[in-house]
Amino acid sequence: MKKLLALVLALVMALSIVACTGSAPAATNNEAPAASGEKVKLTLALRSGAYAEAIKSSLPAFEKDNNVTFEVMELAEQDLQNAIALDATNAKGAYDLVMVDGSWMAAFADSGVLADLNELGYKLDEDIIPATTAACIFNGKTYLAPYYGNVTVLMYNKALVEAAGYKPEDIKNLDDMMKICKAAQESGKKGFIYRGDTNNNLTVDFLSILASFGGWVVDENQKPTVNTPEFKAAVEFYLDLIATGDAEKKDDLIASVENGAGTMGIGWPGWYKAEFTGCDYTAITGVAHDGDPAYNANVYGTWLIGIPANCPNKELAAKLLAHLMDKDVQKETIAIGGVPCRYSCLQDAEVLKEHPQFAVVCKALEGGVYRPIMTEWPQMYEIIGSELDNIINNVKTVDQGLADAQAALEDLLK
Repeated sequence: MKKLLALVLALVMALSIVACTGSAPAATNNEAPAASGEKVKLTLALRSGAYAEAIKSSLPAFEKDNNVTFEVMELAEQDLQNAIALDATNAKGAYDLVMVDGSWMAAFADSGVLADLNELGYKLDEDIIPATTAACIFNGKTYLAPYYGNVTVLMYNKALVEAAGYKPEDIKNLDDMMKICKAAQESGKKGFIYRGDTNNNLTVDFLSILASFGGWVVDENQKPTVNTPEFKAAVEFYLDLIATGDAEKKDDLIASVENGAGTMGIGWPGWYKAEFTGCDYTAITGVAHDGDPAYNANVYGTWLIGIPANCPNKELAAKLLAHLMDKDVQKETIAIGGVPCRYSCLQDAEVLKEHPQFAVVCKALEGGVYRPIMTEWPQMYEIIGSELDNIINNVKTVDQGLADAQAALEDLLK
């Protein structure tokens, strides 16, 4: 009898709860239904470092105003690319917003990984530096927005540059860089520090030197241009330049230039910290020798943000992307290392008082160049980086290494 009474009471309580709360609201689009008051979890896949930190600083306000909670995955570059590509094979994705390198754009857009932002109600505005949007649009559709203005710059140790008789504004060409690095080497310091830990890093760091000689990896028809006089001249110069220093991983390169063990290296604004006292950075002029023409030699590593095509919460994700791209929100990220791609941020008088380097960044972003936006780029930098490594380590001559790289690229792109 007691058991029967307990069952009846339980049934009455359950019916009472349903009567009071009613049914859950129907989901809109592809967003999962949630109980009244329950927070929706948005999952972000971001590039670790200053890039993720900038976005994380802008999340609390959105979280409060939109009844959401966040799970943020911070991944190394290759891990991030792999994670996004793998998740794209699932019908329902794990990520609501992702950070994408410009060089992945062609492959991701071509394979349907990303959602069209225009269809979700987001449009790029005129305050964004136009050149940075080149990797956002593919076949007439906008898949990404330029969030973090990463572009190659010349990081240098202030004391060692001064000891060589130079001021930053005096570094007008690659020959000036060479003279400063050789002077440092003769004084017992390391000259030029480069990243040789991966084929990607080795290739990307070299691209600014290559562009300064008027060379590039492909022509306007996307045909390989590695086995060319311009490419050879750039490699031979680079061999002499890196002979003054050493190969280091990113963190060691930064530390070396900051503490004065090394003189300079190709870096990115996102590596710079406000508390640094030993190092600074300047734009790469794109001039090889005195009297030579100037080329665009500041290579974009801009981090873009987008929404996966299989995003589980598209409406909220689109609202979040618009929030992160808001000019006032982006301006607030500067205090913790953000580098917006917006004129209103980079040319703001108050901002420039605290961050005078942003004048350099703005100029570099205006005249920057993206790595080839081609689906084959990952295979291309593996080929180029591998042959550069062979040349640097005397496994192959310059001529043989470039000829082999050219042949491999032609086979890849035929």
